[in-house]
Amino acid sequence: MAPSLHPLVDNGLTPGSSSFSGGTLSCLCPSDRVTIALSSNVLHNHACGCSKCWKPAGALFSVVGVVPRDNLTITSHPEKLYVTDETAAIQRHTCKECGTCLFGRIEKEHPFKGLDFVHVELSDEKGWQEPQFAAFVSSIIEQGFDPKGMDEVRGRFKELGLETYDALSPALMDAIATWTAKKSGKLPE
Repeated sequence: MAPSLHPLVDNGLTPGSSSFSGGTLSCLCPSDRVTIALSSNVLHNHACGCSKCWKPAGALFSVVGVVPRDNLTITSHPEKLYVTDETAAIQRHTCKECGTCLFGRIEKEHPFKGLDFVHVELSDEKGWQEPQFAAFVSSIIEQGFDPKGMDEVRGRFKELGLETYDALSPALMDAIATWTAKKSGKLPE
């Protein structure tokens, strides 16, 4: 049996809606949940194999997208949130009680500053952008996944119609390189 990539992709992708305008994400506490409201759909939604992203139990990958920072509002129980790693580029705001990451925010100089990273599986609403690609696929080996199973993992993503990368998608890597070139003066601002 194939390993669980993530509950949102294991049984195929459900297309999102181009007219979807956002919704509410909640932590997994049984009561007094932390909630955030997003006033837009996500962009660049993808399966991520990095070791820092929050993943549901048993999943090899997270599914994470981004929204402009101004489109995210904490709507209940902000006192339950803490940053899991103050030194990380992405400050992951996580519920102290259930361990669910509600959002990641970049505070320092970075190509993606101004975007918040979120997990749409924490919403009951339908219409969120479906995953577009799989990133940092090889990173699951660093977390203990047997390298002999990587062909099966990549094959499953291919069956689902998702390209696999061991970094980000080419469009996002181009955005990072463009930002870096502008900061260094190699390209005009």
